[in-house]
Amino acid sequence: MSPPLSNKRIVLALVLLAIVGGLCVILGFWQLERAKQRQAIAAAIQSGRQAAPVNLNASTAQKSQFKNWTPALAQGRWRGEFSVLLDNRNLAGRPGLWLATPLEMEDGRSVLVLRGWLARPIGDQRAPVVETPGQVQNIQGELTMHVPRLFELWTSGNANRSALSLSAPTRNDAASERVDTGQLHRLQNLSLEKLSEQTGLNLIPVVVLQTSASNDGLIRAWPEPSVDADKNVGYAMQWFAFATICFIALLVLIWRQRRNR
Repeated sequence: MSPPLSNKRIVLALVLLAIVGGLCVILGFWQLERAKQRQAIAAAIQSGRQAAPVNLNASTAQKSQFKNWTPALAQGRWRGEFSVLLDNRNLAGRPGLWLATPLEMEDGRSVLVLRGWLARPIGDQRAPVVETPGQVQNIQGELTMHVPRLFELWTSGNANRSALSLSAPTRNDAASERVDTGQLHRLQNLSLEKLSEQTGLNLIPVVVLQTSASNDGLIRAWPEPSVDADKNVGYAMQWFAFATICFIALLVLIWRQRRNR
């Protein structure tokens, strides 16, 4: 008969193996669920990009057509005086900003266009001046239901970092066809409701990520969510393998205990 101390150690080992094995199974199923989520995102991206382009100028354009990743067309004039910069938008590890400018269409409605990425000026570097022609522009891009958000953690004393306070300068300004990014508001996040309230623009409830070429020096490389579901499946198989090892060890210990009695 095994001594009491040995029995306690065996029981503890059995309990630990059962707990670890169970946790591994839970983590494996969690990874499979993550794989399903990524597969769903990939399907949504593919479905959106295969849809017919939405003409935002058309009176028949309905909110039900506004879906992420859907191609879109818009014709109008830039309202460069209402441009803002979205901060902390890195590209390939380089710190930078996104330039957002409303595009006013002929019927008086406007759409916010994320025009592209520019490097953050460092030290004595001068902020770029972006060409923003006054004539009618034909913009192509993809729809997103809101400006992609970043996590904010500001104290109440720094809350104005995300505040927006704009006033429209005269439209006939000599520099109306150029936007000096060094003079623009920088925001971490931007809501369409707040922008509409501050500018008086009749913004439609969607944002365009510009993809069409333009001679403005901006880089149009927009981030996409990770859709590598195979990686999650691989992790799940590893967790299930660890769980199998734990349960085999558990069965071996039980079998040895019974044989030694």
